[in-house]
Amino acid sequence: MNRFLAMSFALLFLLTIGPTKAGVYDDILIAANQNETDKVVGLLRRGMDVNTADPQGSTLLLIAARSNNLELVNFLLDNRANASKRNRYGDNALMVAALQGHGEIVKTMLEHKVDQNQSGWNALHYGAFENHDQIIAMLLASGADINARAPNGWTALMFAAKRGHLNAVRVLVGANADLDIADPEEGNAYNLAVKGNHTDAAKFLLKAGSWGGDRSNEISR
Repeated sequence: MNRFLAMSFALLFLLTIGPTKAGVYDDILIAANQNETDKVVGLLRRGMDVNTADPQGSTLLLIAARSNNLELVNFLLDNRANASKRNRYGDNALMVAALQGHGEIVKTMLEHKVDQNQSGWNALHYGAFENHDQIIAMLLASGADINARAPNGWTALMFAAKRGHLNAVRVLVGANADLDIADPEEGNAYNLAVKGNHTDAAKFLLKAGSWGGDRSNEISR
């Protein structure tokens, strides 16, 4: 009889603890997405994992960075959140902050020595893609690999040129980005600017010493 009662209590415990954990898990993710910092902090202090992630793999830190929640970002980093974790789309917190132009978040993460030179896509690519020149400068000053290749083989300069982002192009060229790295089909940064009809960026790249080798697309100096 005692053994039967023990098994019954164990089963009852398993049936009740599951929904409770699921409820707290949902609560902390909802709170993070709604910028309810005090609630997130409270749940973490009660034992929730600082690296809790949603079904897409976005951690609390990534959510806070995306929401421009500097207070929560600081708390999570101070409590050893894993800043390198990527979601299923390949993004991490620093990359998302750079993409969205959240300069204070980027600055804080760099001050916490977050690794920005992981292989694959990185924060510099994302900053260049959206023309966030000040963020690009911060990343470079903190040791970003200016010529790092994205999975498609492009550098930050190539993304900036393709999208006609003159400010980003200027910062990257000023920091000695390689002008000659090229896509086998699309060409180098100059070619990409020309093909996108981004005259100002193309002219700037020519004056900086770039040459795409296709005179039919040359823009006069």
